[in-house]
Amino acid sequence: MKTQTELAYDKHERWLEIVKTFGNIKDTEAEDLVQTMYLLLIKNTQKGIDFTYGENDVNYWYIFKILKGLHIDLIRKKSKVKLIELDGVDVTQEETVNYEAKYLEVQAALKDMYWYDAKVYKIIEEGESVSELSRKTNISYYSLYNTFRRVKEKLKQYL
Repeated sequence: MKTQTELAYDKHERWLEIVKTFGNIKDTEAEDLVQTMYLLLIKNTQKGIDFTYGENDVNYWYIFKILKGLHIDLIRKKSKVKLIELDGVDVTQEETVNYEAKYLEVQAALKDMYWYDAKVYKIIEEGESVSELSRKTNISYYSLYNTFRRVKEKLKQYL
């Protein structure tokens, strides 16, 4: 007996056709949306959601709603991305970055900073949240946050 996701996969071409009817979508994007839909179906079946009719058919409306939602999410993401034209830009030039030297510059800059600023930065970078550090030290959240932000901006100059 096939699983629910396998039943849905049997109609793979149908799902691609449905996604392409949404318009303004490339073939690769349609394939990605359908693959994402399969992942969501697997998660939903693990939660106990049954999207089949009987033993051999799937709920087209349920899958359509998932695909439509994924398509809308894709459109939103596309609207936030700004495309930059590369006409006339030579992209064959490689810029090599010496990461070890950059790391050493950042470490030297941290050593030259006031000890409090460097300590706050290191503690937060190691995974301690600002709110946890504030509770433990009784130092204002905003003071710690602003210190961390200020140090981070200074260190960005070295990168």
